[in-house]
Amino acid sequence: MVKIRLSRTGGKNSPYYRIVAVDERRKNNGRSLELLGTYDPRTAPEKLVIKTERVTAWQALGAQLSPSVKSLMRRARRRAPALGAR
Repeated sequence: MVKIRLSRTGGKNSPYYRIVAVDERRKNNGRSLELLGTYDPRTAPEKLVIKTERVTAWQALGAQLSPSVKSLMRRARRRAPALGAR
């Protein structure tokens, strides 16, 4: 089964995450099927870039979101209308 989850990059005490589609049997930072976005929690405000249309395409194929990615998707969808109103 394909999972959409976070893959940690960055150095010690400076986390940076990639949002990836990966076979659930792979290691946490193993080879991914597709890079779907990035998340940088250390900037103010947090920098979140997600290809929402690609995530929904993967979900249509049966991919499952991890709880953390599900939360980030909710944030991205809330921000999208606000950005379009500018």
